[in-house]
Amino acid sequence: MNDPTMLKVERLTKTYMTATGPLTVLKEVTLEVAAGDTLAVVGPSGSGKTTLLGLCAGLDQPSTGSVVLNGTDLGALTEDGRALLRNACVGFVFQNFQLIPTLTALENVLIPLELRTGAPEWAGDFVAEARGLLERVGLSDRMGHYPLQLSGGEQQRVSLARAFVNRPRILFCDEPTGNLDDETAQAMIDLIFRLNRERGTTLVLVTHNLDLSKRCSRTIRLRGGAVMGDERI
Repeated sequence: MNDPTMLKVERLTKTYMTATGPLTVLKEVTLEVAAGDTLAVVGPSGSGKTTLLGLCAGLDQPSTGSVVLNGTDLGALTEDGRALLRNACVGFVFQNFQLIPTLTALENVLIPLELRTGAPEWAGDFVAEARGLLERVGLSDRMGHYPLQLSGGEQQRVSLARAFVNRPRILFCDEPTGNLDDETAQAMIDLIFRLNRERGTTLVLVTHNLDLSKRCSRTIRLRGGAVMGDERI
């Protein structure tokens, strides 16, 4: 039977050394996220939201504490091991899109599949999956365009298709609507939750967008690196 807990964080602390001494940006955060749940992490700038997201995804390592992702203790893995785990079960959507400018929309979506398998980009099954996702996000006529030829909203839709192409078990979003106008942001919110629901993916997102946080079943509020509230709708 699958573990019903997708993400388990215990007493997570992150401290950076600065010119003026140690700076603790996350303080003994403990939380669990069930498989299939939707969690928003909110709080003022500098509250530790993005740091928490990066630690949960294994993009950085904590000073103390532990992260268990999809049943695997990230602290027990090497950097390569964490990268393999991310590619196998994690999807990402970033505020600044993180698309490779020299690749087309279709080629950008294919990147996770190529990293997982080493297969050439023209492998039929992979291309079909990527094309299908780009069609789902309304970019069927933009697959051959490069990022600079796309609007901000279109670039974010490419990043969303890329996030789902590996059929991840958990999706991490860092301010996914932060660089979008209100109308485009609302369309992006609808897409995220529609795909998330259809794929049965666990969702953890950092956001300042109250409309986006209200769509989640649970909201954690950070302030000064500590959890100040944990509410379930």
